[in-house]
Amino acid sequence: MLTAREAIDRERLCLERQIKRLARENAQSRAFMTVPGVGPMTAMAYLSGIDDPARFVRSRTVGAYLGLTPRRHASGEVDWSGRISKCGDTMLRTYLFEAANVVLTRTKQTCSLKAWGMAIAARSGGKKAQVAVARKLATILHRMWCDGTQFKWITA
Repeated sequence: MLTAREAIDRERLCLERQIKRLARENAQSRAFMTVPGVGPMTAMAYLSGIDDPARFVRSRTVGAYLGLTPRRHASGEVDWSGRISKCGDTMLRTYLFEAANVVLTRTKQTCSLKAWGMAIAARSGGKKAQVAVARKLATILHRMWCDGTQFKWITA
């Protein structure tokens, strides 16, 4: 069992190094990694998950494509918003959620994204703020991809 675990760990490290190398070689993933919380894994997952940014007319629809928008239930007089819809790429949604957690908890430098997320956390709770920041990250990354720009650290 220990030998098998060591082999799996070696293989995992080898795959992580390959992903980091691919992320360094790709200009778009390097631009994505200027966003706080977005590392090589998230950048490469976003590149492969979205594939072609021209598929989306608006950047804000990327959040819905990834399942980061509230589920709606409407029937007759009943109309309520539920939890997130969880449709789309599960791995990319998870990576964006983790990136949002990093933005809210570990980023030392202040930016408008963190201030916006912290205001939501104070108002509605931490998990809802993480989902909102993850949705905003998906929107920001798509807009960066379409415009060919890098993240702007605008302080709040």
